[in-house]
Amino acid sequence: MPRGNATSLFLRSLQGGCFHPQSLCRSAQARWSPSGLQVPDFRFRGDSEARLRLMAASTEQATGDVEKTAAEEKPRVLEPGAAPFGNFPHYSRFHPPEQRLRLLPPELLRRLFPQSPETRPILGLDVGCNSGDLSVALYKHFLSLHDGETCLDASRELHLLCCDIDPVLVERAEKECPFPDGLTFITLDFMNQRTRKVLLSSFLSQFGRSVFDIGFCMSVTMWIHLNHGDQGLWEFLAHLSSLCRYLLVEPQPWKCYRAAARRLRKLGLHDFDHFRSLAIRGDMASQIVQILTQDHGMELVCCFGNTNWDRSLLLFRTKQATETHPIPESLIEEGKERNKIRFWRE
Repeated sequence: MPRGNATSLFLRSLQGGCFHPQSLCRSAQARWSPSGLQVPDFRFRGDSEARLRLMAASTEQATGDVEKTAAEEKPRVLEPGAAPFGNFPHYSRFHPPEQRLRLLPPELLRRLFPQSPETRPILGLDVGCNSGDLSVALYKHFLSLHDGETCLDASRELHLLCCDIDPVLVERAEKECPFPDGLTFITLDFMNQRTRKVLLSSFLSQFGRSVFDIGFCMSVTMWIHLNHGDQGLWEFLAHLSSLCRYLLVEPQPWKCYRAAARRLRKLGLHDFDHFRSLAIRGDMASQIVQILTQDHGMELVCCFGNTNWDRSLLLFRTKQATETHPIPESLIEEGKERNKIRFWRE
């Protein structure tokens, strides 16, 4: 099916009735508890020693039992499907970054955040960064940098905080990153609210900010859903919407849930605890749109289309961002003309 037709069908599907998780999780509001953690002064902009302190602090504080469990339950050489958190060691080999980049306008961030001292650097949060291949590709794409090219002012324009639950993947990302001043990698179980609050707040405070300009959640929602259930997915999206003014989400479709569960069973591993009890299922892109827009106060701005593996790229924004930084009409018109951006108007 042509991508345009698929996108049109997707947008029309958003108008249909879907599962509403309000009654399921009304009590699941963000509950920040006192952390009691000692946080170093993360002055890592251009400071290699401070960057190492951030890495050490994140590994020690953020992983906790998750790191221990991951080491006990999975080998480092993983067979397909044997990564219960989606922490595949060579993810970009079967889902290359180029498939996402071709759908995203390189000028997107510059249009969303016009040049001014108050908006620089643009701060991004990449949740579930794996070994950093997509994080680096997004960084280069939005700054229009070519292979082998560096820019001394890049970190003043855009800085990404990239986190993953797997410390081995994070270490690899840190070692191989060609833009160490513009991308910071930390080990973090995003669902651990204690360490999440401490580490993310510490990063933001170095820039005098309280929220990120944009968040990236690329093929992560399924792993949160399978490991934490319906309430976990609802809370995960609640946290992201409270942390980011804009949010780019690539949800996995339901067929990926079935495939992940089937691969685990085939390998003789334990099934996901929540798979058979999930009430949020079916058209997962539509479900996530409903949760973010109806429960968490975000607005669906546009669908950039679908990748070759049939995953939608959806851009959301908070109502506050709508009031202070409206989407430039020029970007809307150019997107329509290129037939790359499909905008959703309620």
